[in-house]
Amino acid sequence: QVQLVESGGGLVQPGGSLRLSCVASGRIFSINYMGWYRQGPGKQRELVATITSGGSTNAADSVKGRFTISRDNAKNTLYLQMNNLKPEDTAVYFCTVNSYTKGDYWGQGTQVTVSS
Repeated sequence: QVQLVESGGGLVQPGGSLRLSCVASGRIFSINYMGWYRQGPGKQRELVATITSGGSTNAADSVKGRFTISRDNAKNTLYLQMNNLKPEDTAVYFCTVNSYTKGDYWGQGTQVTVSS
């Protein structure tokens, strides 16, 4: 059974940094892409960044230049380095893996709060 477990969230001041991690357990076949989404208070879930099986990355305009997505295949881990955080980045951040054959897997989310 596949599980995605996020960690690394917390409370940080504006301008600070956090690194989120997502560890995948179980076998996931035919991965299309892995990514991070977020859902702020009263908002819809939105895409933050993705990385394809070939290593191509994409990020939302709101986080470009501040957030970096990466992965460590040997550790089955996806990362999101978040720098220069702003209050509007406050949200629950979800890890996802999309498989061509099995669809989407989701983690339980980790809270990121940016506040002074």
